[in-house]
Amino acid sequence: MEKVVLAYSGGLDTSVILKWLKEEKGYEVIAFAAELGQGKELDQIEKKAKATGASKVYVEDLKEEFARDYVFEMLKANAVYEDKYLLGTSIARPLIAKKQVEIALAENAKAVSHGATGKGNDQVRFELTYAALAPGLKVIAPWREWDFKSRTDLLDYAKKKKIPVPVSKQKPYSSDRNLLHISFEGGILEDPWMEPPEDMFVMSCSPESAPDKPVYVEISFEKGVPVAVDGRKMSPAVLLQHMNEMGGSNGIGRVDMVENRYVGMKSRGVYETPGGTILREAHIAMESMTLDREVQHLKNSLALKYAELVYNGYWFSPEMSLLRNTVNETQEKVSGTVRLKLYKGNCIITGRKSAFSLYSEDFATFEKDSVYDQKDAGGFIKINGLRMRIKKILDGKKHGKK
Repeated sequence: MEKVVLAYSGGLDTSVILKWLKEEKGYEVIAFAAELGQGKELDQIEKKAKATGASKVYVEDLKEEFARDYVFEMLKANAVYEDKYLLGTSIARPLIAKKQVEIALAENAKAVSHGATGKGNDQVRFELTYAALAPGLKVIAPWREWDFKSRTDLLDYAKKKKIPVPVSKQKPYSSDRNLLHISFEGGILEDPWMEPPEDMFVMSCSPESAPDKPVYVEISFEKGVPVAVDGRKMSPAVLLQHMNEMGGSNGIGRVDMVENRYVGMKSRGVYETPGGTILREAHIAMESMTLDREVQHLKNSLALKYAELVYNGYWFSPEMSLLRNTVNETQEKVSGTVRLKLYKGNCIITGRKSAFSLYSEDFATFEKDSVYDQKDAGGFIKINGLRMRIKKILDGKKHGKK
């Protein structure tokens, strides 16, 4: 029997896939579950995988690596997809696929498999990572091969094979959780006019039920990376979890959007990203004091491309490497502390300070100063307006000839 390493979550899709790979395709299935901050979702996952047919199960705690090398690396770029999505699922996939490849090579497996559908983005993210890191591995994508047409079919198969799954026909939306966020899609959410039910949310309370008193928090950065909260140093994963709790308890980080998938269709997604929302706002505020204007504007223009590459699955591509190196170059002096006020879904910057600040009160003041001669502005405006004056003069001449 050939070995295949399955990226296994214990959810409906991968539970059915595990059984299908073994019984229908004749593979020896090694299940790999990545601990990225799912909480209780991984309880008993090893027992469940073996009961479903896995010959071996890997459960690896990747929370610190995920926060340090993926989430905080992306945070330096302020990446956001289509103005709203903070890429919580997208940024997790390359790490999962990377570890999956490492296990496959160690186990001398011939193939890797995932539970992404043929309509989604995750199939691209997984398989581009496989291609970049281990192009010789065979890829099995069951949703593109089997005869099942819907998740209802999977539920029926799971019932027939007595596979326990955390989904029912009465509550058919799917979710994906990690340390950065939780996403919801499918089922009742496929109607973009339908408001998500309040009992669906996991990481945050509603802004309406958040405390009536604001909460202040100070976040310290070193070279673009958050390292401390209210003066207390924390590891990346602990810091991110702490900010999730602070943000979630104040109703911060909910997003409901219709996004453009890489495969060409529009999809409705609902997300909770409380800690990531706060950290991104704080990082932007820190950059506003420490980055040169042209560097900041150029970096902002690159953030869109950075987000697209993460969303589309190109984390290990040459162009992504170039972008990450460029972004890291800008972060050398992005150090200091930002103070924020959290209140009923709002994340408000109230202060910022840095030893590398380029802000000077002497230059910016509206009071009398000795460092800026306001008369100089006249020549500056005249030179910069010259091309527009010339255009207007020439346009007038052309119009006169007619």
